[in-house]
Amino acid sequence: MKCSGFLARTVGEVQIAAVGNQAGGRVFLFVQTDDFWRDFKSMEAKGVRFTRAPRQESYGMVAVFADLYGNRWDLIEPARAIPA
Repeated sequence: MKCSGFLARTVGEVQIAAVGNQAGGRVFLFVQTDDFWRDFKSMEAKGVRFTRAPRQESYGMVAVFADLYGNRWDLIEPARAIPA
């Protein structure tokens, strides 16, 4: 899995209090993969805490995990379109 990005530093008590609860407990961040099971197993082996087990949905394979601050993320491999 290849990812890049950064997190901004908090400024002030209001922002500090919101860390980990920016979305009120909902998933609002997503990591898209081309091989769900490879990345799920790799993340799990590295200690990532999954809060919802992997499941197949109409839109693809997905599992929810929490980051170090409690933000909830989806690890998702989109369903492949079937040619007509």
